[in-house]
Amino acid sequence: MLFAEKRLLASGNRRCGARCKRAVHETGAALGTLLLLGTSAWADSSLPAPPPTFSFADLFAPSRTTLLGDAGGIRPALAKYGITFTLFEESEVFGNVTGGFKRGADYDGVTTPTVMLDTSKAFGWEGGTFEVSGFQIHGSNLSAKNLGVLQLVSGLEAEDSTRLWELWYQQTIGKTGWDIKIGQQSLDQEFITSATSLLFLNTSMGWPLVPSENMYAGGPAYPLSSPGIRAHGQVVPNVTALIGVFDDNPPGGPFNDDSQLRGPEANGVRFNLNTGALIIGELQYALNPAPTDPKVKATGLPGTYKLGFWYDTGSFPDQRYGTDGLSLANPASNGVAAMHQGNYSFYGIADQVIWQPDISAPRALSAFIRVMGSPQSDRNLITFSANGGFALKAPFQGRDGDIVGLGFGYGLISGNTRGFDADTAAFAASGTLSPVRSSEAFLETFYTINLAAWWQITPDFQYVFNPGGGLVNPTIPNQLVHDEAVFGVRTTIAF
Repeated sequence: MLFAEKRLLASGNRRCGARCKRAVHETGAALGTLLLLGTSAWADSSLPAPPPTFSFADLFAPSRTTLLGDAGGIRPALAKYGITFTLFEESEVFGNVTGGFKRGADYDGVTTPTVMLDTSKAFGWEGGTFEVSGFQIHGSNLSAKNLGVLQLVSGLEAEDSTRLWELWYQQTIGKTGWDIKIGQQSLDQEFITSATSLLFLNTSMGWPLVPSENMYAGGPAYPLSSPGIRAHGQVVPNVTALIGVFDDNPPGGPFNDDSQLRGPEANGVRFNLNTGALIIGELQYALNPAPTDPKVKATGLPGTYKLGFWYDTGSFPDQRYGTDGLSLANPASNGVAAMHQGNYSFYGIADQVIWQPDISAPRALSAFIRVMGSPQSDRNLITFSANGGFALKAPFQGRDGDIVGLGFGYGLISGNTRGFDADTAAFAASGTLSPVRSSEAFLETFYTINLAAWWQITPDFQYVFNPGGGLVNPTIPNQLVHDEAVFGVRTTIAF
């Protein structure tokens, strides 16, 4: 999803290895000689110096990490004061050629400006970092309009708005290796992440289906965030811990309403602290981590393994029964869902490079698996979700920055939700199609073309099995929504 592209841009920068540096060095030596000769000639002629030249090829030089470069000297000037400014534009088109409520295609996109401040450079305060970021979200959402899926085909899909995203301060604690972050934060930036799954475009490859469906408003994840505090640091060698406490309900509204277009939350400035607490923790084990000393060779293929949990102290509506003890599908029910105190989940993630023929070359095959359970069926729509897949970097000779991937996603409908569906079928009029939902799954494959360190294009294909877990097509009430074939392409530019 969103920061996968940032990772790709970073990897593009790293592509400038020994071969690249040598070319730059040789080019630099030649240019140096020419400049000396040129300077002498211009000094002799007493003519004004020519304006700096620029060629189209400069835009695609490995050293250029953003389209605007130093932005006419603005970026270096700001850097002297510890200020870093980044701007990403992500745009995409997705369309379904089979299945869904209807056929069609939609455009959507996100502009993401971010400003970071290094307090040590700004005013001599060591170890401090301040960040503020926002979104301009535009376009429409294919998943809601055409597909009816639980796992949205794109992690960019959100309500059209201009909003604040994150606003936090982070402080390292001396030389302990720990740091504390406080402020408005989006949990999908640090928790429950997989480096390989983030390369895919489906939203559940970023923020998984369990928290997306079982937390209030989908939880503090793109495009939402919550105020809270997080600690991060090394427990023992190779083991890192993350622990945080946040408000559980970013917009502060009812369970099934993220109200992205209502009140202060429409601009991301709700700063809600009036509902439950969301406690989340994670242990991360690094296998064969990259040596910090460049003179030391890696000892094996790197991998990261994570175990985590979250617990929410809030109240959650029952998936089947009302406060009167009757099924919510019963016409005699008062229609008010019974409430349950608290909710929790556990998860595990494995991210491993499984093949790299030359440790100094970019070509590498990585695999991941992420599973997550939320066993309290009475209050959860999804009790289990899983993602997995493979990604191959540098699949072809001369295409060091390209990546090709194949993955899957799966979500299991809870027993109580299935019970509600069975009740609905029992009370339905004769001849009415009333299915019992079961599960939804999808396959995804993509190919990211690294045109430059600042520009990637990603064609993508997804096939969704049993959309929504089994839904009646609202446009054809005697049929279920058929399986969907969805094509898309995303472009990401760093300005």
